[in-house]
Amino acid sequence: MSETPQLRSVRPSVLSLNINSKSALYAAYMPFLANGGIFLPTSKPYNLGDEVFLMMQLMDDPAKHPVAGSVVWITPAGAQRSKVQGVGVQFAADETGKVVRNKIEQILAGHLTSSRPTHTL
Repeated sequence: MSETPQLRSVRPSVLSLNINSKSALYAAYMPFLANGGIFLPTSKPYNLGDEVFLMMQLMDDPAKHPVAGSVVWITPAGAQRSKVQGVGVQFAADETGKVVRNKIEQILAGHLTSSRPTHTL
């Protein structure tokens, strides 16, 4: 008798992120990803490819922007050059991902080519 593999549905983690300054947004934003992305400081373990759902609040905007994404970057505890532990989340290629990416890039206009260090590169 053959065993049927057990498929389990995994709900994406819901993460809340409040970015309250342009410098914090610059340090966290990942413009080099195809759909844009954001770095989230966290000690919670994630694997590459894990689905996440973000509720992002950007500076003085009272709205929380929902965006789906997946983990594409992991900075472990004790990383070189004292990098902050956390994960990079690539925004989904849907309308909400595009809206958040556009909003971030409007805020950071003129700063995306800076050579200042970020949480990722």
